[in-house]
Amino acid sequence: MYTRRIFPVKGVIKWTRRHIFLFFILATIPVVLFDLMRWKWLHIPWLPMGVLGTAVAFLVSFKNNASYDRLWEARKIWGGIVNTSRSWTIMVKDFITNTHVKQHIPEEELQNIKRELVHRHVAWLTALRYQMRTERPWEMHLKNTKSNLEFRESQYLVCEDVTPVKEAIKPYISDKEYKEVFAKGNQASQLLGIQSRRLKELMEQGLIEDFRHMEMANVLVEFYTLQGKSERIKNFPYPRQYATLNYLFVWSFILLLPYGVMEGFEVIGDRVLDELDKHEIRTNMMHQVQEFIARHFVWFSIPFSTLLSWVFHTMEVIGENTENPFEGGPNDVPITDLSRSIEIDIRQLIDDTDIPEPYEWKNDIVM
Repeated sequence: MYTRRIFPVKGVIKWTRRHIFLFFILATIPVVLFDLMRWKWLHIPWLPMGVLGTAVAFLVSFKNNASYDRLWEARKIWGGIVNTSRSWTIMVKDFITNTHVKQHIPEEELQNIKRELVHRHVAWLTALRYQMRTERPWEMHLKNTKSNLEFRESQYLVCEDVTPVKEAIKPYISDKEYKEVFAKGNQASQLLGIQSRRLKELMEQGLIEDFRHMEMANVLVEFYTLQGKSERIKNFPYPRQYATLNYLFVWSFILLLPYGVMEGFEVIGDRVLDELDKHEIRTNMMHQVQEFIARHFVWFSIPFSTLLSWVFHTMEVIGENTENPFEGGPNDVPITDLSRSIEIDIRQLIDDTDIPEPYEWKNDIVM
């Protein structure tokens, strides 16, 4: 997530520079044929191009709105995880007591039980984050493009997520739980299942009475709900039929655009020539320069076509990048930073030790 007020234009241009060069070439070829080779028939009326451009603009807007909705829903989900994690920790801190036990348990052992439950919750956060960062087939083609890889290498610091998930989770759970969790598929779900089983054991010991057990079980159900909502966004992409057709329509417009704007620029040049012909003195150097520019005014369609193509394509790519809000890009929900913030917050609530420091991010980008 980019944290400054304005996204750097220099970064956007660097990110899209390859396509800018391609658009420049695509705009230059028809102008060369039209003006130098005198293929004056090589153009498309602007009216159908205008209709096509309007339709493509609506499609791009639709995709960007849908992608933003996915991003905003993901942010609300992880905001819910932040709040519910704090609620869970307060319950762990205040509900687990010696009030209803038959045999008194030392305060140090009580603190170890609370630390166990909180650490297991941190393990759940870590497992869920790694599951959200697992690549899907529809994400890999865009994530691994050369421009995106260069942007990541130049903008990001190496963070915890490069550590294998097994190593990242191991410090927070016992060896027995570690083997149980990774013997099955969905590690995050297994960790919540272990939490539920542990709550039942604590209730049977009298450390949690029935009502408090029910409240804490409801919080675990809420964690399952929030995890399911995250998985829904992760596992169900923006419908590929819309994404594919949107991509084809944008490129169709980009390829046809230079042929639609050339004639318009030539008409402007002809009007300038008509104005110049009204002057009797034609020996002036400035007049000759103006006449030369007017005769070849069609070449100004190249930067115009390049700019329009860049705008449409960049908006298309932004929508495609925003489709997956958990990838860790500058447009995504910073789940790594949120996980670390939650861990620091809830471990401080139970007066834990060896609490990690917040992440330090590079170039105002938070993952």
